[in-house]
Amino acid sequence: MSCSSLFKMRLVHLDLKGAPPKVSYLSEVFPLFHALGANGLLIEYEDMFPYEGHLKVLRAKYAYSPAEVAEILRLARLSQLEVIPLVQTFGHMEFVLKHAAFAHLREVALFPNTLNPHEAESLAVVKAMIDQILELHRGAQWLHMGCDEVYFLGEGETSKQWLQQEQNSQAKLCLSHIRAVASHVLAQHPGTTPLVWDDMLRDIPQDQLKASGVPQMVEPVLWDYGADLDVYCKVLLMEKYQECGFQRLWAASAFKGATGASQALTPVEHHIRNHMQWLQVADSGPVDILQGIILTGWQRYDHFSVLCELLPVGIPSLAACLQLLVHGGFTEHVKLKVESFLGVTSLEMMDAVSEGAGSFPGSDIHALITQISLHLRSSVDALLERNSFPPRCLLATTGPGTHCLDLLQVCHWLVQPLPSQAEAYPPGYDPAHTA
Repeated sequence: MSCSSLFKMRLVHLDLKGAPPKVSYLSEVFPLFHALGANGLLIEYEDMFPYEGHLKVLRAKYAYSPAEVAEILRLARLSQLEVIPLVQTFGHMEFVLKHAAFAHLREVALFPNTLNPHEAESLAVVKAMIDQILELHRGAQWLHMGCDEVYFLGEGETSKQWLQQEQNSQAKLCLSHIRAVASHVLAQHPGTTPLVWDDMLRDIPQDQLKASGVPQMVEPVLWDYGADLDVYCKVLLMEKYQECGFQRLWAASAFKGATGASQALTPVEHHIRNHMQWLQVADSGPVDILQGIILTGWQRYDHFSVLCELLPVGIPSLAACLQLLVHGGFTEHVKLKVESFLGVTSLEMMDAVSEGAGSFPGSDIHALITQISLHLRSSVDALLERNSFPPRCLLATTGPGTHCLDLLQVCHWLVQPLPSQAEAYPPGYDPAHTA
């Protein structure tokens, strides 16, 4: 079976919750995405969307304007890229619940990641977010509702009381909220189909999932970013979802941002192996149920986390993964095509470094990050190892001491400030997924 029939749609994920690109940069990379084999985008706006009214507080300082969103959509159309907007509606709600105006809607008061599904205002806020996003994405065929990693669900005081009733369960609580949000999308925006990440659905008993009515309302996106993805278990999961009544499924791989919260350079080989495994899943699973694959490219593991690889750094990996999907494998011929697209003499998959500066959009950023990560890191580490206290050279403004000062400044530049623990997560919190 050809790869084009395995994955009819190949979407590049733009995670805007960290180092969001300027529209001018997107105008350069969209044609490259198309040339490499992508035919769609999953745009996760988070706080970069120009929310209005009582939601205006959600905007980041440099959020896109409505005109810029319109320009992004125009550029996507020019490159024949179908746009699917993503708005989180349950978990990963930090960009909403960190604000004082919405803090009372947290499931657990200390943690701003999960929405309290019992509050009527919670659903009202989510509906308003969806309506504003779809107002600027008229005609969108799909809307991704998020709904992954709903940590602490059931641990709020209202939830604890609700769960004491014999017929209630955490799975029922989760499905109820998904159903309520999806109902709004289907009722108010006919023609738009909701998508959800699948991790909260995986362990729900088949009969309960089927009886919930959710399979008739949403399309699950099965995500797995591992290089050793279990093909057999993934096929079984697809069969379970099909038997529950889901008509279409999606896959989600990763081209960057899935190998470490502070990863600076993208390990291309890892992501190639991940996509090879997904090809096996698609070839072995139920026929004609997979709608497409989303190549995720995470910028942060969550709203409060440090940055992982920047988008330009992940372009070589994205090129390799898209061409792999188009050709059904990563042969030497495919590797040569990727090198030609990127303008590099050699794509090194093991060392996360490509020979030659490259001519792809952002190749200069890729080169600089590589230099900092590989050539300065050892000097910085050695400096910090030798100096537990500020060295005398910090007092110098010229001469040999200046080099030490520069290196320390690099350290401070690379390290992103973290929120206080009360704003972030409890000890031991270690998210496995970043959507």
